[in-house]
Amino acid sequence: MKITSVLLAGALALPVSTAAADPAIHYKTVALSEAKIFYREAGDPGKPVMLLLHGFPTSSHMFRDLIPELSGDFHVIAPDLPGFGFSSAPDHEAFKYTFDHMALVMGDFVEKLKLEKFSIYIFDYGAPVGLRLALKYPDRISGIVTQNGNAYVEGLSEEGWQPISTYWKNPTQENRDALRKMLTLETTRFQYVHGVKDESLVAPESYTLDQTLLDRPQSAEIQLDLFGDYQNNVKLYPKFQEFFRTRKVPTLAVWGKNDPFFLPPGAEAYKRDNPGAKVVFYDTGHFALETHAKEIGAEIRGFFAGQK
Repeated sequence: MKITSVLLAGALALPVSTAAADPAIHYKTVALSEAKIFYREAGDPGKPVMLLLHGFPTSSHMFRDLIPELSGDFHVIAPDLPGFGFSSAPDHEAFKYTFDHMALVMGDFVEKLKLEKFSIYIFDYGAPVGLRLALKYPDRISGIVTQNGNAYVEGLSEEGWQPISTYWKNPTQENRDALRKMLTLETTRFQYVHGVKDESLVAPESYTLDQTLLDRPQSAEIQLDLFGDYQNNVKLYPKFQEFFRTRKVPTLAVWGKNDPFFLPPGAEAYKRDNPGAKVVFYDTGHFALETHAKEIGAEIRGFFAGQK
């Protein structure tokens, strides 16, 4: 693949792919034994696969601007996790909403699509799901892009996680109900605009779509179950870190430095276990793709081109 550079105003030269690409994004659904999984797909199936895994409270919609940036160089697949977006969202009494279970379903997704080798792009909830896939399929993981996808205790904001950690320590109904304020439009919008220099760059359909899906009758209990189970992700951090140390797959951290939930030290920590990891910070918030999709896309293309 040929790589050239363009000079952006006020920025360093960034790599741009000259490979011909089908710009179309295809919207598909696959039936698994426990769920129907909606996903977005783009790019040449013969190119390296990149699996994009979203977080809370969003869906694969968060990758709408990134997918065209990557589809010339990668076969891009972006699923909605169970309970999110347009994938199945059964009531929490009918489906166990834990990160172990979501990773199990996404493992079935990987097998259904016959993904024998792939990189993972992990963000927020997508990190514990994707890193469980890495533990399950260590020989299939060819790279990691972590965009505010935490795997270190120092990356957890004490203030941002305080209401949830209170529920972990004392899982009463009162503490569970206190988390319902995190499912409101005010909080959803906050996650998108906090730390963004120019809020007018954030498309309102982003948080509006998320909130519409959060407002479904079954969604609140689904999300409260996942809030409670998140503590089990923290317990797995040592195993994730062992994977980084032993496998040392190419790792790129592209991080919104103003994220109120996952702090910059969580990005820097990747270099502790994998000294070859690259860390790039952007002056934006949690949903860095809302403001920096082009820059992040160019960084990903250049990083993986350099691994060849």
